[in-house]
Amino acid sequence: MTLTLPSPPLIEMRGIMKRFPGVIALSSVDFDLRAGEVHVLFGENGAGKSTLINVIAGTHRHDAGTYAYNGGSLTDLNPHRARQIGICPVFQEFSLAPDLTVEENLFLGRERTRGFVLQKSEMRSQVSKLLADLDFDLPLDGLVGSLSRAQQQMTEIAKALLHDIRVLILDEPTASLTERESERLFEIIADLKRKGVGIIYVSHRMAEIKRLADRVTVLRDGRLVGTVAAAEVSETRLIEMMTGRQVGAVFPTISHRPGKVMLQTTGLSTVDGLVRGVDFQVRAGEIVGIAGLVGCGKSELARAIFGLKDLASGTIHLDGNQIRSPSPAQMLRSGLCYFPSDRGTEGLALGRPVRENMSFTALDKPPIAVRGFLRLQQERLQSLAMIAKLALAPADPEKRVEFLSGGNRQKVMLARGLAREISVYIFDEPTVGIDVGAKAEIYKLIAGMAEQGAAVVVISSELPEVIHLSNRAYVMQRGAIVAELSGQSIDEATILAHFFERDHALPEVPARRNAV
Repeated sequence: MTLTLPSPPLIEMRGIMKRFPGVIALSSVDFDLRAGEVHVLFGENGAGKSTLINVIAGTHRHDAGTYAYNGGSLTDLNPHRARQIGICPVFQEFSLAPDLTVEENLFLGRERTRGFVLQKSEMRSQVSKLLADLDFDLPLDGLVGSLSRAQQQMTEIAKALLHDIRVLILDEPTASLTERESERLFEIIADLKRKGVGIIYVSHRMAEIKRLADRVTVLRDGRLVGTVAAAEVSETRLIEMMTGRQVGAVFPTISHRPGKVMLQTTGLSTVDGLVRGVDFQVRAGEIVGIAGLVGCGKSELARAIFGLKDLASGTIHLDGNQIRSPSPAQMLRSGLCYFPSDRGTEGLALGRPVRENMSFTALDKPPIAVRGFLRLQQERLQSLAMIAKLALAPADPEKRVEFLSGGNRQKVMLARGLAREISVYIFDEPTVGIDVGAKAEIYKLIAGMAEQGAAVVVISSELPEVIHLSNRAYVMQRGAIVAELSGQSIDEATILAHFFERDHALPEVPARRNAV
């Protein structure tokens, strides 16, 4: 009789420790990954998920514990070696070269050569076949810096799948994808599972966890809470494991008291045609949601209002005053603050401390600035007050933002709106990539702003945010507003119906810019 021994896990980690200056990021964490499974990492921002996948991918070296891969011990791992042995990460913060093409990014560091001759046709053929198999619509010769965030996400995924892989790490992979693109990714994951690839999947989206996961490992404060079979655990139990407390209401009860119109656009269009003839308004004391599929123009509308896109026509009125040539500096001085969706690239200076990031919008205002001089002590005191108000962790104003979790990075960016007098807030995807606990804190902050009389706009691809936070909601499609909803009509079925209607006549974009 022949005894068949079970094959070892693809990855087996025991007692993993990782320290950073002043912080224990991982403390005695056990984790394993089997071939052909999706193993979800779940936890609040700052729980240690990102640190763990960085250790697995060779970006960070663990300080203690053991790391075995396919039955053999791994030491001195680095990202290049990890890719060589089939461990391919797709991180939430992209690692693409913006000035190179899609094709050049896919082969960067792995170019095909014969002698000293670059095999361009061979590379083009391979990448064309891959993108066709993936059904990803990407311009091979397009510069990555000119692509949308969704296209950059697809480029990262394609880069990971270009060569044979044993382990695929996906960190919030659907955050920037449309529903169709997400569905295609799920099909790819199912195919990889059948081929025996082990997949580590980081997500805060319960629907994705329920659909994809075989097992779920929950981390909290850098420690292992437990590993459970996905089919045997409820959503409520997962959240309780993540937070360490019983689940309460995620969305606050909001008392909307609409007052005067604070922000209004009339016939607003952008030169690139991504915003078309938009009539829109938000009043003091209310939250207005903007919903729509990725690429519908909702983010472009916010950027146009804030002066980040060239206008072709239309008018913008802020607190009754017409803004003829909007710019970020002018809009801030006039009392409007915009929080971009891509906090890593546009929202924050990751290499600078929390203190400086919090005060960027107030460097021309007392008490931080007096007669052109920066008062560092006042800047520090103000940042400490905002840290306390937002429950930022760690509570260190000199901590570089790059070392914070996603939820705490978002809090740092939101603090800018508290650093000066603001009457209109525009939040663009305010909770992308952050956990349920941090989401609840941000929803409470947004609700408080409206209840204190501010006009608030929430742009979101998460329908529950639009439904539960909004007093009124607009639906956008192909750059135009196709519906305005209020009260009981702000529900999922109604919003989705407007997403896919095709009988809306879109306004023409003027050939040249009119006075605005």
